[in-house]
Amino acid sequence: MQTLILIVAVLFVILVVIPAIVASFLRDVEAGTIRMVSWITGGTVIYRGPGKSKEVPLLTTGTTLSSKVINVDLDITDQTADLDMHGQPQPIKVRVLASAIVSVGDTDAMIRTAANRFFAKPDADQMNTLTDLLSSSGRRAINLLTHDQLFSAKTTTPRALGSGEAVPPSHASAIIPMDASASAIQAVQAAEDDDDPLAVIIRKACSRELTDLGLIFNSLNIKVVQSEVADARRRMSAAEAQANADIVSAQQARRAKEAQLEADRAISDKQRELEQTRASNAALIAQAEAKKQDALAIQRTSELDATQIAQAKADAERVKIEAQAAAEAEAIRITRIADATAESIAKVNAAIQAGGESYFRYRQIEMLPQIAPVIADALSDAKLITISNDGKGAAEGTTNSIANVIQTVLAAQLVSKSGIVPDGK
Repeated sequence: MQTLILIVAVLFVILVVIPAIVASFLRDVEAGTIRMVSWITGGTVIYRGPGKSKEVPLLTTGTTLSSKVINVDLDITDQTADLDMHGQPQPIKVRVLASAIVSVGDTDAMIRTAANRFFAKPDADQMNTLTDLLSSSGRRAINLLTHDQLFSAKTTTPRALGSGEAVPPSHASAIIPMDASASAIQAVQAAEDDDDPLAVIIRKACSRELTDLGLIFNSLNIKVVQSEVADARRRMSAAEAQANADIVSAQQARRAKEAQLEADRAISDKQRELEQTRASNAALIAQAEAKKQDALAIQRTSELDATQIAQAKADAERVKIEAQAAAEAEAIRITRIADATAESIAKVNAAIQAGGESYFRYRQIEMLPQIAPVIADALSDAKLITISNDGKGAAEGTTNSIANVIQTVLAAQLVSKSGIVPDGK
């Protein structure tokens, strides 16, 4: 039983008492904090987080400081160092809204100074102290600058008014304590290269005061610089910009109008050319149509002439055929008449031969009443001279001639009456 108690006691000492003792000697130092441990002998050890600090209860005293940057808002109103045409002061009232960033110094000496002079104050007093210090430095910087320098983005060395008002560049290094580290000096020199004259002067002006508090100046961000002159210039610039914009807009509108007019003119020219082309084409079409009509008329005339020629040829052919047919018919008729006459005469002669002189004389007597008047009229109108050369007398020759004529007439009458040849043929 005693052995068990002893083992438990040993384990308790190892697991609880020893860690508790070690924990009392080691303390966590968070990031963004600084732990200052002061020994009873008077020495001070500074631990920067994150890490561990070695502390011995009853023998050391520890203090935690914030190493984070401190942001201070500034609202500074003062007058510039402008001069008129004759060199007389003509200050311009300006208002500067800025934001300054400060932090605890990097050296152990500055950390001790900050712990004793700055962080020993309440939080409200700490912020008021920084605000008053930076605001006074800002007002001094405004008094050393002109209005244009405040509004310029990049400016050379700021202009000083009178001796003693401007801080020379070497002053910053002179006001740094001898125990400051090289990093602080480099930070100040890097800050001096800033191209903003207001930030440069504020940094130079407040560097000593901040160093006395164990702090360093990190940066200054100027948010707004306001003045009636700047507002007037801004309004003037806006008016000029608006006027330029109006001019540009008017020029663009004019160019657009000119382009539109040019396009309309080109379209009008194209339309006029199109109308002229259409009119020319219409004239050409009319001429072609007229030529076509003339050609059609000539064609119709030619066709009519050809038709007429063909009709004439047909008529001539028809007339030829009809004439040929008529000639052939007439020839046939004449042949028939001649044949009929010959046949009649042959029949008459046959009848005369068969009947003899008695038949002939019978027919003469029978037809005498018809032909006697005619012969008498013919003889009465005729003047006959009878010449006889055959040894017979003139009276007998005349009688024989008359008898032949009567015989011929009788024969014709006989043929006509016998119906051999139709009348009128």
